[in-house]
Amino acid sequence: ECLPVAAIEGRTLDATRAATEAGAGTCVGRVVAPNEVRIIAIDDAAIADWSGVRVLPAGQVGEITVVGPTTTDTYFNRDAATRIAKIRERCSDGSERIVHRMGDVGYFDAEGRLWFCGRKTHRVETASGPLYTEQVEPVFNVHPHVRRTALVGVGAPGQQQPVLCVELQPGVSASAFAQVESDLRTLGTAHPHTAGIARFLRHSGFPVDIRHNAKIGRETLAVWAAQQRG
Repeated sequence: ECLPVAAIEGRTLDATRAATEAGAGTCVGRVVAPNEVRIIAIDDAAIADWSGVRVLPAGQVGEITVVGPTTTDTYFNRDAATRIAKIRERCSDGSERIVHRMGDVGYFDAEGRLWFCGRKTHRVETASGPLYTEQVEPVFNVHPHVRRTALVGVGAPGQQQPVLCVELQPGVSASAFAQVESDLRTLGTAHPHTAGIARFLRHSGFPVDIRHNAKIGRETLAVWAAQQRG
């Protein structure tokens, strides 16, 4: 679709780790020239023409878009996917180009660095506003007994209840979860965007993509979370 989009050095990752663990998202560095990356208002519908797009300023989370020499114009024999992911833009010289919607959400910081906040389809739309996986999960992943967490939403968008699914580290007994849950609640209260998360569910082992163990099946977890009591 478009590679590479941005690049980052290890020292920058180290320098931004504390911000990531405080809920800033993950810094992915600076845009690789000659790509042009813009952040647009989140919209789940197809956008045919760039004239209907609202570009967001630095600091505001939106969908990441990119246009450049390696940006693809279409998906082969997948017209519906093409309509959702591609926007036609007319340039000042009268030519046209295709802008790719990455399906990722993020923002630019004051230094011009790009931050990744999660997948657009994985956001949780609460009554208080949206929550993004990569701004929530790192806050809780610092717990030494937690292997990983997954934020999911239960209920209708706009009124979703945020639920944090928790996978414990190997060797940590399920009986320890009561204390872990208490610790996670304390971690959450330290940040305004995570303070409202009140439901924590232990899961024995997250469903993952068979091709990529780091790709959590959040859609499956959301269904599971909705079926749990308490």
